[in-house]
Parts: sequence; structure tokens; C-alpha cells
Amino acid sequence: MDDERVVCDHAERCGGCPAIQLTYAEQLSLKRGRVVQALARYPALELVYADPVIAARPITEYRARAKLIVGPHGDIGLFAKGGGHDVVDVPRCRVLSPLVAAVVQAVRLRIKQTPSDLRPLRAIDVREVHEGDAPRVLLTLVVRRETSLDTLRATASTLLAEVPDVVGVAASLHDGESPQVLGSETVLLAGVDAAEDRIGDCVQLATFGSFVQAHREQASRIHEMLRRGLGLDASRPAPLRVLDLYAGSGAIALNLARHGAEVTCVEAFGPAASRIEEGAMRSRVRVRAMHSDAASALRRFVEEASRFDAVVVNPPRRGVGPVARAWLGRLAPPVIAYVSCDPETLARDLDHLARFGYRCASAQPLDMIPLSDEVETVALLRHGPLARPRILYQDESVLFVEKAPHEPTVPHPEHGSSLTARVQTIPDASDAVAITKLDVGSSGVVVFARTAADAPAWSRAVRDPSTRKVYLAGTRGVVPTKGSITRNLDDPMNAGGPPPRTRYRRLAIFAGHCVVRAMPEQGKVLQIRRHFAAIGHPVLGDDRHGHASTNRHFEEKYGLDRTFLHCVRVELEHPHTHQKLVVESELPGDLASVLERAGGPGTLRALDHKNALGRGMSSIPPPPSAAPPSIPLRPPDSHNLSGSEGRLVRADIVTDEDDPTE
Repeated sequence: MDDERVVCDHAERCGGCPAIQLTYAEQLSLKRGRVVQALARYPALELVYADPVIAARPITEYRARAKLIVGPHGDIGLFAKGGGHDVVDVPRCRVLSPLVAAVVQAVRLRIKQTPSDLRPLRAIDVREVHEGDAPRVLLTLVVRRETSLDTLRATASTLLAEVPDVVGVAASLHDGESPQVLGSETVLLAGVDAAEDRIGDCVQLATFGSFVQAHREQASRIHEMLRRGLGLDASRPAPLRVLDLYAGSGAIALNLARHGAEVTCVEAFGPAASRIEEGAMRSRVRVRAMHSDAASALRRFVEEASRFDAVVVNPPRRGVGPVARAWLGRLAPPVIAYVSCDPETLARDLDHLARFGYRCASAQPLDMIPLSDEVETVALLRHGPLARPRILYQDESVLFVEKAPHEPTVPHPEHGSSLTARVQTIPDASDAVAITKLDVGSSGVVVFARTAADAPAWSRAVRDPSTRKVYLAGTRGVVPTKGSITRNLDDPMNAGGPPPRTRYRRLAIFAGHCVVRAMPEQGKVLQIRRHFAAIGHPVLGDDRHGHASTNRHFEEKYGLDRTFLHCVRVELEHPHTHQKLVVESELPGDLASVLERAGGPGTLRALDHKNALGRGMSSIPPPPSAAPPSIPLRPPDSHNLSGSEGRLVRADIVTDEDDPTE
């Protein structure tokens, strides 16, 4: 079976099963490769082992839920390969369960027979539920918000009569602007508004539009893995207190409660959240449910000093939001179980949580959607000491460290930790002082003096006109090949002196946007972000000066959840040895992932060819033999060394200098 290929009439045009041309063994290898590659982008995750993928059985006729687009001529299926909005009609789809396929066909025929009744349809959502021996279906009709529901109610009643397996029909009201298939409000049209659904030994109350795993047998395996990973057994002296975030219909929460855990679940989708406790009563277990987004709920738990033994997160494809991750780090549960449907956002989030001290030994992938390149992964994280930052260069008076995104350089009341706090865990750096700073959402090289006494000399070195900071920025749209931006920032914090100037060169174009090398001359507050916004090309992901819909698109599709700005290089003269010091920070994994997903591997190759990605190492010319350095120099971390002593002479960036007359 694993060496056979599945044949489908629609494979040539339909984009729903991109791996259908591979044998099943090859599909499993592809999926594990995605997890391995995603983890490999982050140095903090280099010891995380990706286990072999747990195979699914069956690999056809398994899908218990399908969200399908409705075309203008009544076609029901998915968008065609190659982009665009042509809908490929998919009768006899190989992955839909027989009951889901039968209901889709009934709707398809209804549209053909009476097109006026269902003309407003944008999409349908068909969910199979197992109430008892015979499965049933909840059907959601997705329409524009302004659509009159009177005709839809009559059509829904007709569908209930003609298709006995359908027990409820609802309308999802779509606003038209959102890229999501389902709308923001659901209205019952006919039949029941919820139905019992058994997955494994757990019974949940399913509602229209609520989350459910596509493969029922694999979902049961995840429940078993979580029980085993969290240590739920009869030998526990007290119940395990579990917080379940992104709870959906409560399948995970109800399963854990059935095995003795005290579970509090949080779900942002109101209809699903309102039914979790009712489902718990029917299952004769106790579960507390909250209707809230994850970040708000976590903040409340932190402020109330709530304590949990474990937290389970099962987020959508875009992953756990950065604010929620920060509050989760402050909540500091001993264990976090992360169930992910996207390896790239999983790796991004694990890297962030590692900075709060969470370590992951292995990740277990599962094949939740056979014939696709998608893969589910379960990772178990345990809490430990605060992680030290990566050291790029250090000696007796200074440290150049790598700042990660989503943390302030210095302590801030809205954040549980800071780069300064992590630097001060480094030996002989308990009194370290930040000399340079980066925005919370930015990353890259930051300079710290080891003590307050060392700070004045390094501050003068940083302010010296010969010092240069080089940034990589992703900007909206395509800027000219090179240029400079000289503009007042109209900010009291930036008052005084000539207007600040930022020079830049375009390095690559990807997905209609571009990557630039930017060199601010004054280093004023938010200079790069405000300068590029002023010329109509804001930095991608900039939540203050950026373009909201573009930012939302990049977060939803490519996982960019912060400002696309990275300080890749700092060049200055060492104030004690008077040698030129060049320190680089490699482009971080989350930005590399965005570039690869949006522009393909060619974007990264083009940047690497232009020496733009940074190499995560420092360089300093060897001192003259007659004038040894007055302060012993320490090399960077051992994993950053190249050569016997880790001292590399790097060529200056000279090809991107703008003509002073421009």
C-alpha cells in the first residue's frame, strides 16, 4: 500500500492534494522533511529531534470535514493550481468521507436544478458527526452578510427533507474582505444547532464552524499522546490542572477530563465555547469553559496568579500569537503541550518559548491530511532556567549579543522579561548595561557594556561618525534600486540637529515586495520604520506605521508576526584597542521562513550571493605585533567560531554606498 499511488480524476487541476503523485512512503518522508527543515532554521532548536511521521489509515475517504468553494456556475471544490480564483469541481473526490461526499453532491445538484435558490453561496462547510451508530452531517452555507435569509431558510428546510443525513443547516455571514472561508457570524436556518460527536472515547458537542481534526483516527492518537505525555494515570496523588487554549469544541479538554484532569478551556469562537460545558455534562466530566481569545485569557490568569500544571495549545495555522506567547511565558506552567498544523509557525513559536526557558526534546509528526504536504506535530515542552542570549562577540568590557524578536532591549512593565535580564545571566555580566537598543519587534546585533564603568567609552564608540549599523528590512511594494531618505520625523524625541538620513539599496524582490539593505546615519527613534513609511513603502509587519491589510496577509499566509527589520551588522572602532570590529547576526529563522514561503528559495540565494544574510560571527583584524591589545579579547561562542581563534577579516560593504551627491 505504501508503494502505491492514489489516482484521482481531478489531480491535474485541483490544488487540494499536492502530494498525490507520490507513493505514501514518499509522502511521509516529505512531511518529516518539512518538520526537520523548519526546526533547523533556529539555533535554539538544534537539539530537537523530529521523530518519524505516524502514518494514517485510511489515506482515502477519511476527511470528516470539508470547506469547499462554490464557483459562479455552481461548481463546488477548490481553487485550481497556479493561483487565481478558478474553482475546480470535484465530484468523486478521493479524500472526502462517503457521507460528506454525498452531501456535497446533493448541494451540487440542488444548485444545478434551482440556481436562484443558492446563487448567493460563496462556500460550504460540511462536518460529519458520529452521534451513534450512524454518522450525520452539519451543513454551513457561506453567504455575504447582506444576503436575505428568507430564501435560504426555505432551501435549508428542503435540504433537510431531501437529505436525511443532514441534521442541521446554518448560514455563515461573510463580510467579503476577510481571506477566511467562514464569516464572523453564524445563523441557524433549519434543524439542530449542535450535535454530539464521538472521537475515540470522547463525546463532544459539535457546532457549525467549530474546529475539528480532519482525520478522526489520527485525532484519537493525538488524545492518547497528550494523556501519555502529561502523565495522566491512576497513580497521580492529585488531579492534573490543565489549561486548554484554542479548545475548539473541547475534544482535547473532554478527553483529558475523562482521564482525571481538571481542565479549563479557552475558545474564541463563541458558539463552540458555549457548548463545551454542556458537552462535559453529557460526558459526565467537569470542564470549565471561557469564551475569550488566548492572549486576554492568559493575561487574566497571570494577573489572578492562577496556577496550572500543564497548558495545551492547539492553534490555527498562523500559530500562537506573540502577545499570547509572552503571557504564556509569564504564566510559566511546568509543561506545555503544543499541537501544531504548520511546522514553520511551530518552529517560530518554539524558538520564542525557548527564551522563557522552555526546552523541547523531540517533536512527533503525524499525517493528519494524507495526499497533501501538510503535517500535524505534537511537541512537549518543559520549563527550565531563563535562556541566555547568543553571544556574537565578547571581551573584558563589552558583549555583542543577538536580540530576538518579541522582547524589549531593557525591562518594560508590559513584558515579563527583557534582553538585558537574559544578558545579566551570562558569567561576569550581572551588571551589563545596554549601549544600543532595538524595537521590541526587531532583531539583530545589540551592544552591551559589561559594567556601568565600561558604558561611557562604548557609548562614545557607538556615536562616533565612523560607526555603521546595517539593517535588512522587508518593505511593502518595490522601492527604487537605491537611494536615500532625508526627512524630519516630527517627534520631540528626535528634535535637534539636521534631518535624519537613511541610505538604502534594494537587494531582492519577492511576492511583489522587496528586501532592502538600510543604513541609518543618525539612529533616531524608529528612523528606518518611519522613513520607509513616509515614502509609501512601509516595513512589512510594522503595526504602528505599516499597512494593516498587507501585514494581516503576511501573518495569515507566511507567519510573519513582527516587524521585518533585522540589524545584520555593526561596524565600529574598539575604544580600547582602536581596532575595527565587525559583528554580524545571521538572518533569523522566522524571517528566512517568510522569504522562502513567499518568494521561494531563490530569494535567499540572491541575498546570500550579495553577502546580505549575515553569518552570525565577529571579525577583528589581528593586532600589530608591536602593539598588543591592552585588553584580552574573548572570541564569540564556540558554535560561532571559524578558524583557530574565530577572528575573521571580513570585507567591508562598499558596493552599496550611495554617491554623496545623490
